[in-house]
Amino acid sequence: MAQSIPHDRPEQLKQIQSGLMPGEQIIAVYDAIGAGTGFLGLTNQRVIVQDKSFIGKKIAITSIPYSKITSVSVVSNKSWAGSFFSSGSIALNVGTHVYEVEFRGDEKSHHVHNVILHFIAKS
Repeated sequence: MAQSIPHDRPEQLKQIQSGLMPGEQIIAVYDAIGAGTGFLGLTNQRVIVQDKSFIGKKIAITSIPYSKITSVSVVSNKSWAGSFFSSGSIALNVGTHVYEVEFRGDEKSHHVHNVILHFIAKS
């Protein structure tokens, strides 16, 4: 089953799997780059963000129900070196807070954006 779920690191997938609610299914788990964020997970019920930016090496796992997301943006950053070095990020607006997550390769940011948009358009 794990092979059919798009993911970058098996340990991140396992961490998401260990915290699933009954009936919840994982859509994808992507490693994030840049300061603060460890990974982003998508399920059929919520977005899960691992935040490593806390003082004292503390890590937070934040669950964001799709119904609380007011908008999602995707930003591609194609580098002059070509798509091999490209990155993309998404921004999630949840109330007054904005979660920004950057990924290696802009196809991941587009996938995350499209999944989130699908779920927030339904609510």
